[in-house]
Amino acid sequence: MSSWRDRINKMTGRTRYVVCRIFIHLSGQEIAPLLGVLNEAAIEAVESDGDMEVLGEGLVNICQKLLDLKIYWRSAANEGDVFWKEEDAGDYVTELFTDSAQRYGSGTEFDEGVGENEPLTLPITRNIVVMITVAFEGEHPDLETNLADLQALENSLKALINLNYQGQLRAIQVHFAPAQLGDELTNDQLLINYPELVPL
Repeated sequence: MSSWRDRINKMTGRTRYVVCRIFIHLSGQEIAPLLGVLNEAAIEAVESDGDMEVLGEGLVNICQKLLDLKIYWRSAANEGDVFWKEEDAGDYVTELFTDSAQRYGSGTEFDEGVGENEPLTLPITRNIVVMITVAFEGEHPDLETNLADLQALENSLKALINLNYQGQLRAIQVHFAPAQLGDELTNDQLLINYPELVPL
């Protein structure tokens, strides 16, 4: 339900900006291929120098893969806010970016090769946390609600895909942990570094 301030701002023709971050925790032996999709999107984002079209395509691929892996969703969380000034929305996007980047295991480096004495087999993580931060104009109820519910979470990912195709996204950021091949995200690390997660 819109607040009276929202209604006044709409009547005066001001643009409504929404910034939200979605956390999705997946667990299981079959989730490792998701890391390939996430890393590919990250590499393409860096190579395109943050081109919104490339970021949007990457987001769609990530959301589709997450939807395909729905049976492995274990917990989720979301947060966000509404702004009437683009600068304020931008500041909040930066704040969420910084927080996501500082979370355990979400730092990504692409140029590391395998050392001469490193094993050729790597442990496969059983936990992955994906953090998606977006900013968009307008309203979207599927992204402005509690997403700690399977159906609500599914609807939110579909909403992100639609927002991309409608050209409404103004910022897209994706972080994930573990970000390095061979790293693991243990249950203890999950509890310590992602306390907001709510079981689905």
